[in-house]
Amino acid sequence: MTKTYKTVQGDQWDFVSYKMYGNERYMHVLLEANPEYQDLTVFPAGLTLTCPDIPTPQSIFSPPWSR
Repeated sequence: MTKTYKTVQGDQWDFVSYKMYGNERYMHVLLEANPEYQDLTVFPAGLTLTCPDIPTPQSIFSPPWSR
């Protein structure tokens, strides 16, 4: 389920990623989902960002039939 995030003055991509996903490494997911804001580094207040679900990583130790 896709969620949204309303920016606060001073938010940045990495902070929004951490707040929504618990890790900064998902910034690329936010950037791809919000191409109209890709040129922004620091957000103004009140923008609504789309925050799609991130895929759940599969364990390399899972048997092939459960991947």
